[in-house]
Amino acid sequence: MAEDDARRREQDAEDAELMFQGVAHQAELVRTGKTTSRALVEAALRRIGRTDPVLGAFRVVLAEQALAEADARDATAPTGPLHGVPVAVKDELDVAGQVTTFGGSANRTPVAADSEAVRRLRAAGAVVIGKTTMPEFGQWPFTESAAHGHTRNPWDTTRTPGGSSGGSAAAVAAGLIGAALGGDGGGSIRIPAACCGLFGLKPQRGRVSTAPHAHLWYALGTVGPLTRTVGDAALLYDVLAGTTPTDRWSARPATTSWVRALETPPGRLRIGYSVKPAVPGVRPHPEHVGAVLESVRALRELGHDVREVDPRYPDATAPFAAQFCGGVRAEADAVERPDLLERRTRRTLALARLVPESAVERGIRAGERLAERADRMFTTMDLLLTPVVAERPRPVGALDGAGLLTALARSRPMVAYTALWNVTGHPAASVPAGLGEDGLPLAVQLVGRRDDEVTLLRVAAQLEEVRPWGGRRPPPPAPGPVAHRRAVYQG
Repeated sequence: MAEDDARRREQDAEDAELMFQGVAHQAELVRTGKTTSRALVEAALRRIGRTDPVLGAFRVVLAEQALAEADARDATAPTGPLHGVPVAVKDELDVAGQVTTFGGSANRTPVAADSEAVRRLRAAGAVVIGKTTMPEFGQWPFTESAAHGHTRNPWDTTRTPGGSSGGSAAAVAAGLIGAALGGDGGGSIRIPAACCGLFGLKPQRGRVSTAPHAHLWYALGTVGPLTRTVGDAALLYDVLAGTTPTDRWSARPATTSWVRALETPPGRLRIGYSVKPAVPGVRPHPEHVGAVLESVRALRELGHDVREVDPRYPDATAPFAAQFCGGVRAEADAVERPDLLERRTRRTLALARLVPESAVERGIRAGERLAERADRMFTTMDLLLTPVVAERPRPVGALDGAGLLTALARSRPMVAYTALWNVTGHPAASVPAGLGEDGLPLAVQLVGRRDDEVTLLRVAAQLEEVRPWGGRRPPPPAPGPVAHRRAVYQG
C-alpha cells in the first residue's frame, strides 16, 4: 500500500511538471521525441480526474476521442506548432460531435463541424481534450450556472475564478491543461486571467474568426486563449489569427509572426497609467491600485516613460448594453429548448426583445465613434496601464438567488476597466502582478492602439522577464465541496 501511495505521488508530480510547462514546451518535447502526445493526454486526463471534481472547470471531457487523436498524432510527423499538445475549448465554440451548450441546457444536439478557431487548432496539431464551463451565454463575470454548477478558483476554492471564461482559466491555472480557448465580450478573457494568475490577451476585433457565426455579441466579442506565459499566447495567436468570408469583422493582418515579434524589444515607450474606472461609482481595491503602482516602477526601470494620465473615458454604457442585449437575444433564439433557459436569462431576454435590431446597429456605430475618441488617447501615449478588475474575487455563489438587477450590480466592479475596450475594439491584456494578501493573484491591464497587439505582447514579455510568473502554482485543492454536476466523461 505504501509503495502504491508513493508511486501515485510520483506520478502526480510528473504529471504536474508536464502540464504546468505550457504548450510551447510541450510541443517541443513531442517534436524532439522526449515525450509523446499520448503521454501528454494521459497526464492531462489524470490531472483532470484528480482535481476537476473540486474545481468544476470542465463541462465534458473527451477522454476516448483525445487518446485516439493523440495516437494519430504520434503515428505521423509533426504537422504544426502544436503537434500532439492537448488543449481545451470554452463551451461557446463548436467542437464536432459535441453539444455547444453556451453554459446552459437548452441545446441538445451535437454539432457537425468544428468552429473555425477549433479547426485551426487541430490543423496546427493540437488535440482537443474537452470543453470548459461558462455562465449561460457568457453574460456574467462569474462562472456559475444552473446547468453546470459553480466553477472554483484554484488559488482558493471558496472564490470565483471570474468569467465568463472561468472554466478555461481554472483549468490552465490548476495545471490540468497547458492552454485553453476563451471568449471576451466584456472582459471574459481578461477577468478570469486576472483572478487566476494567467496571461490573457483580448485581441483586436476581427483578429480571430468567430465562424460559423458572423459575430460574437456583434462588435463586442473576440476569441482567444488563456495561457501561463506571453510566449504561449503569441504561439496560439499565430495559429488562430485570420478570418473567413462569413466573419463580419476582420483585423488588419499582422506583418510578422507574433512569436518572432517577441524577439525584438519594444524600445522606449510612452505609457500612461490611471486607476480611474471607466464605469462611474466604482472604487478600486487598494491592492489593485498598488499593483498598478508597482508595475509603474517596473516599467520605469525597464526604461519606459511612464506618467499618470486622466483618460477621460467616453461613456460606453449605451452601445455596450445594446449589443449585449442583441447578442444574448441572437444566441437564445438559436437554442433548441428555450423553455430550459435559466430564469435570469429569460429576464435578460425579455429586456433584450425590447431592443430592436436597428438599435443594436446604432450601438455598433456609436462604438466606432467612441473608438475614434479613444484613439486620441494613443496620440500622446503608446499604451495605457490600469487595473483589470476593481474588486478581489468574490466568494463562489455570486449569482445564487440573484435576479437580473442584482447580477448586473455585482458584475459592475468586475467589468469597470474592461468592457469599454470591447466597445471600441482595442486590444487589451491582463498581465499577472504577484499575489495579494489573501493569496489570490493580482493583475494589471495593458491597452494598446488598434491592430497593435504586438506592442502589448512585447511589454508584457518584459514584465514577465523581470517578475516571472509562469512557475507560480496554486496549492493542490483540498478535498471539499464539488460542483453540483461533475464533468461528463466520454470514454
